Amino acid sequence: MRNRDRADGVIRIVRPRNPLLLWLAYLLLAIPSGAAWAEPSIHVRSAEVSATADGLTLDANFQIDLGPTLEEALSKGLSLYFVAEFDLVYERWYLLNLWNRTIGSFEQHYRLNFNTLTRQYRLTVGSLTQNVETLDEALAIMSRIRNRLIASPDDYEKGQAYTAEIRLRLDPSQLPKPFQLSSIGSKSWNLSSDWYRWTVRP
Repeated sequence: MRNRDRADGVIRIVRPRNPLLLWLAYLLLAIPSGAAWAEPSIHVRSAEVSATADGLTLDANFQIDLGPTLEEALSKGLSLYFVAEFDLVYERWYLLNLWNRTIGSFEQHYRLNFNTLTRQYRLTVGSLTQNVETLDEALAIMSRIRNRLIASPDDYEKGQAYTAEIRLRLDPSQLPKPFQLSSIGSKSWNLSSDWYRWTVRP
């Protein structure tokens, strides 16, 4: 991509000093926004906390649509970082929620990238890494949380009402600096589900 300076009737070829910024500008501005492109979104499809002999466990399902900008970024070799956040809280509404007690919480971190040599997607979940053939397979793995232990039996009271909340989001703070700047005001680079909240009574 070249910019031409026609000042004084002379055409000069101006080469950009930073190829990464040039590619970023192309990525953000040149991708068409027609109806064929899916809007980037993350939704919590379901979430449930269950009481077991070991304590409280979490199952959750997300629907993840990266959209064209993030899919193009992956295909160019950029790693995307996501984090699932969960809290289980005993709300003390009679104290204006100033002294709520957290029963259990966790953050699950994901790293998703594409190997241009092997043509495979690599998903790292915590310390575990898995290679898959398609992006749909990688997103299917990332969209499920199963039997995650969140609290031991000593941490909660049976029959007591607790508030659970969960969300999944892209973590732009892990991106290279030029992408962090471009994420300001961009729906694609600030991709996140809403907080999904429900009452748990084990």
